[in-house]
Amino acid sequence: MVDMDITNSTVFISGATSGIGLGLALRLQQAGSTVVIGGRRQSLLDSLAAEHGFGTVQIDVDDAASITAAAASVTEAYPALDSIVTMSGIMRQEDLRSSAHLADAEATVTTNFLGTVRLVDAFLPHLLAQPSATVMTVSSGLAFTPLAATPTYNAMKAAVHSYTLSLRQQLVGSPVSVLELVPPAVATDLQGEGVDFGGMPLSAYLDEVVTLLSSGASPEILVQNVLPLRWAERDGTQQQLIEMLAAH
Repeated sequence: MVDMDITNSTVFISGATSGIGLGLALRLQQAGSTVVIGGRRQSLLDSLAAEHGFGTVQIDVDDAASITAAAASVTEAYPALDSIVTMSGIMRQEDLRSSAHLADAEATVTTNFLGTVRLVDAFLPHLLAQPSATVMTVSSGLAFTPLAATPTYNAMKAAVHSYTLSLRQQLVGSPVSVLELVPPAVATDLQGEGVDFGGMPLSAYLDEVVTLLSSGASPEILVQNVLPLRWAERDGTQQQLIEMLAAH
């Protein structure tokens, strides 16, 4: 297996019309890769294509048929496609003392976990036929040390991490490398427009990610800010961090 060459890849990124997804798309394009972005809103895809020259495909990761159709469209239009990034995700606060949270929990399972599984399934046959290829899943520092207010988000990101470990092992000996992007809190609109989620500036996060990818970091892409969350259980600081996160 070969590390992802960000200077010469053809990459599909789902959920890339804003936030980390769009930022990563721009950085990979600047590095020399051909980038195809996916999202639900065709008008937004059209404006981003006009502004930046991205390839685009309409995709709803909550809809299995939409994922299948998008994969067929992208691989037909871009036969050299050799990398995918499963960026799509939602983050919702839930009060577990009330069953009113259940709709948010179910939506999060569908988008964050089933969406990832279905995306990988849809693209993997094509990627396995390439000389070298990359699947990059997207988990979160909260997969390892949870934010109590977003329980299903944390749980599904933990599921993505575990699933990624199994996928990587099953693909040993194949041309497909499996990376896992593990973001910390990053200043985006993940919790809704106008919600101040805090976190590190998006540009600083992307700078560090691109440096790590360029240097061949694998299998997890861990910026410095996420290390306390990633290793809290090992270091005996997890409960302290859980309480600290809950207090903010």
